[in-house]
Amino acid sequence: QVQLVESGGGLVQPGGSLRLSCAASGFNLYGYYIGWFRQVPGKEREGVSCISTSTGSTYYADSLKGRFTISRDNAKNTVYLQMNSLKPEDTAVYYCAASATICTPVVNRWDYWGQGTQVTVSS
Repeated sequence: QVQLVESGGGLVQPGGSLRLSCAASGFNLYGYYIGWFRQVPGKEREGVSCISTSTGSTYYADSLKGRFTISRDNAKNTVYLQMNSLKPEDTAVYYCAASATICTPVVNRWDYWGQGTQVTVSS
């Protein structure tokens, strides 16, 4: 059974850091694009970052460059999102997704999704 499981969310103060993990089971992440998205109630899910697990190429939403870093550990079948200098507006449910073909902010182009992990940035 194909699964993506996010973890690492939680409550953090403004300026703090969190590292999210996206662990895959039932398939090998190698060769896939893995993306991170986030969503707040009442708004569309937005693309945060994406990585090619084969080449290591990375892509970021322009507004997040410099604060977020995506990485992969193919041996652990896991992709990470390091989030630094967090702001209250980063509060959202964060999802990871896998695509066999493309890295894109278009939500319906992704093949598999995790269940999401809540990130809350508040003092």
